[in-house]
Amino acid sequence: MDEKEVLTEQFEDEAVLENRGYSDEILSLIRSGKSDDEIAEGLENYHDNDIASVVEELSPQERERLYEVLGPDRVSDIFAYLDDVSTYIEELDADEAADVIENMDADDAIDILDELDEDKRQELMQLIEPQAKEDIELIRSYDDGEFGSIMTTNFIDIKRHLTVKQAMKALIDQAADNDNISTIYVVEDDDTFYGAIDLKDLIIARQDTPLEDLITTSYPFVYDNEIISDTIEQLKEYSEDSIPVLSSEDKTLIGVITSQDIVEIVDNEMGDDYAKLAGLTAEEDLKEPLLKSMRKRIPWLVILLFLGLLVSSVVAVFEPVVSSLTLIICFQSLILGMAGNVGTQSLAVTIRVLTDENLNFKKRLSFVLKEMRVGFCNGLFLGIVSFVLIGLYIMFFKDKPPVFSFATSGCAGLALCISMTVSSLTGTVIPLIFKSLKIDPAVASGPLITTVNDLVAVVTYYGLAWLLLINFAPVA
Repeated sequence: MDEKEVLTEQFEDEAVLENRGYSDEILSLIRSGKSDDEIAEGLENYHDNDIASVVEELSPQERERLYEVLGPDRVSDIFAYLDDVSTYIEELDADEAADVIENMDADDAIDILDELDEDKRQELMQLIEPQAKEDIELIRSYDDGEFGSIMTTNFIDIKRHLTVKQAMKALIDQAADNDNISTIYVVEDDDTFYGAIDLKDLIIARQDTPLEDLITTSYPFVYDNEIISDTIEQLKEYSEDSIPVLSSEDKTLIGVITSQDIVEIVDNEMGDDYAKLAGLTAEEDLKEPLLKSMRKRIPWLVILLFLGLLVSSVVAVFEPVVSSLTLIICFQSLILGMAGNVGTQSLAVTIRVLTDENLNFKKRLSFVLKEMRVGFCNGLFLGIVSFVLIGLYIMFFKDKPPVFSFATSGCAGLALCISMTVSSLTGTVIPLIFKSLKIDPAVASGPLITTVNDLVAVVTYYGLAWLLLINFAPVA
């Protein structure tokens, strides 16, 4: 292949990659003036998410026609990708809205119903067919944080005693109402969970193959009332399309957790941890009311206020040092800032390491010592750099004698090395202690670690200045 052909192929590949947004094509098709059948046929070529991305750009009249063209089944798939679904549900009459909701997975339907006001919710629940209502009420019966609250009843199950041919027929019969078909779950006659079959294995199996040979009986599962945060780390280790949810009472199969659900759980947990690292009690969003955002932020801010007052009071204790060596105030922010940065880095690394549930005491001790070595080595390097640069700065720009200049910079460099070492220790040990006390280690937030390290840095810096520059080798 010559250079011209390579460039042509590269350009074509880039063009394909850039052509992933189909919004303009979908909008043009909807507004083309074609018949309903032509528009419906054209939209079959686009993913539900791509159609959902243009819904907001359509006028109410265009959306009304779109709903009519696609029908409640396809509209329900599209609504599952929308953020503010309640706005669009209100555009439908009650019967149409009920048809859309009952065609959705029960967990998605609950998300939409929760966005509606109580009267509208009750009205739609009265119109939803009994089976869909039963699934919705089942999932809503669980507390937030339990697997039952996020499961879906969209799955395929077959009886254990069937033949391969009968299993294929059962699959086909259920596939019209359930699209999670890549894994088929096997149950006993009393619906007790027995195992799972990969769809590919069932398709290629010969009719005389015993169904038992296709079943994986050691398939992972969770119980409906298990707490999500306690089990999610284990589930992340599996690469299955879905995980069955069993009743904790009789081990019957009542739902599944899809891989998409697991991704969303992990994403939400990361968001919560990020919020806690920022000193928030929970994650915020753009539409959140002012008072609600304040309530999330104020608890830690109050705690940090008192810790800040403690730091200030410690500085006041060293007032004689400051009055004798006013120049050292110039470098206070340097010491405090670097100590806070190191502590936050150690905290971030520790939070990541603590996701490993198999971390024993020996490994934790080894990790703490490693972080201290990293903090010390970084502190030693930056301390030497600070010793040289601060000494030269004081000598040339402040016109001080070399002895005074480098004695002061030596104090700053030593304080920097010590405070960075101690900060790496606190940034590691505090979340480890929180973890051992069954407290979320992310609560050891960045602002908390930073303020604690400010206290350490202040005591270290002014204490060394008092000890070295005033008492041991006076230079003031």
